[in-house]
Amino acid sequence: MRAPRANSREKILAAAADVAREAGPGSLSLDAVASRAGVSKGGLLYNFPTKAKLMQGLVENYLSDFQKALEARAAEAGHESVLSAYIKLSADDCERPKPSASWMFSAIAEDPDFLTPIKAFKHQLFERLKGETADLGSLLVCFLAIEGMRSMNLFDSDVLSEDERKLLVSSLLKIAG
Repeated sequence: MRAPRANSREKILAAAADVAREAGPGSLSLDAVASRAGVSKGGLLYNFPTKAKLMQGLVENYLSDFQKALEARAAEAGHESVLSAYIKLSADDCERPKPSASWMFSAIAEDPDFLTPIKAFKHQLFERLKGETADLGSLLVCFLAIEGMRSMNLFDSDVLSEDERKLLVSSLLKIAG
């Protein structure tokens, strides 16, 4: 049996994220995803045999993309710390009109076990930042402030003005060094 083509898998994952963002958490249908991706439902099921597998793919893809973006940003910055790169990447992510990971509600509603890779990713990231940041207190302030900003964005409960967000990010970057 041939392995599924990566580009159809990527198209399906992109379509699933779009449908989940537009339709709202828990409203993800395989028919809508197949239609948006321009594949048959059979083609979707070939790549993702169940809705749970599709949601798992979304979670894994999001975490992988975030990790790659963080690595790229840290590499571009040269002298800049990974913590600063994390702050900037997260702030950029929060600037988008709709949270890029709002579909994650769908995944977690479908199966709370999808929190496991998210928790593992956050733990691994935090441990890496601890290893690369001299001042644990500064790291804690920056990490928790950014996670709070990301959560407000994800839950559509952001109370900060654009100027306040910019001030927060610039303050965190000063703390991060």
